[in-house]
Amino acid sequence: MIKNIGKLALLVAICAMLKFSLSSNTIVETIDVNEIEHTSNIILKPFFAFNTSNVKFTPTLGKSFIGFKEALGFKESRGDYFIVNKFGYLGKYQFGKETLKMIGIYNPSHFLQNPELQEKAFIANAQRNKWILRRDIKRFNGKTINGVLITESGILAAAHLAGPGSVKKYLRSYGATSFKDAFGTSIQHYMKKFSGYDTSSVEPNQKAKAIIV
Repeated sequence: MIKNIGKLALLVAICAMLKFSLSSNTIVETIDVNEIEHTSNIILKPFFAFNTSNVKFTPTLGKSFIGFKEALGFKESRGDYFIVNKFGYLGKYQFGKETLKMIGIYNPSHFLQNPELQEKAFIANAQRNKWILRRDIKRFNGKTINGVLITESGILAAAHLAGPGSVKKYLRSYGATSFKDAFGTSIQHYMKKFSGYDTSSVEPNQKAKAIIV
């Protein structure tokens, strides 16, 4: 009975030591419980316990469609819904006012203050671009132009940057006719940077509109 009580007390002490170590980044030592009955033969082993309460973890979105749009949004504005750049492009995905009109948005100020509408606009614009470029996607997907593998997601990203018309010219000229935006970013750069994402969920839609239900 006394021996069992001694074991229990020692285990409680070990638990207390572990709890202390987790809260203070302290290096402690563990005791081999098989040697509890023979305290003269206690084996000490180094155990490192670290406090992870302040560690921030970022979910991995990989090559999913969400990963695609979040990566593009970060590239455009670092994910800032409320920013307007010096050329007047708006929001997280840096839409121009004329593009917004094509997908049914006529109030830029309201658009800028509405993250949900911006997300709807991104999807509607991708659907419209995919419809316009549907034949080019079928024709060029999997080919290499100027050393860059052409993929559907790269084409859609480039269309977001330069418009579908410029992307058609780039593809059909096999890269001879290119485009750069006001910051010097090229179609080829976006083709490469956003290659290989899964954009199969984007339905081609000639008349896509950004609507909040």
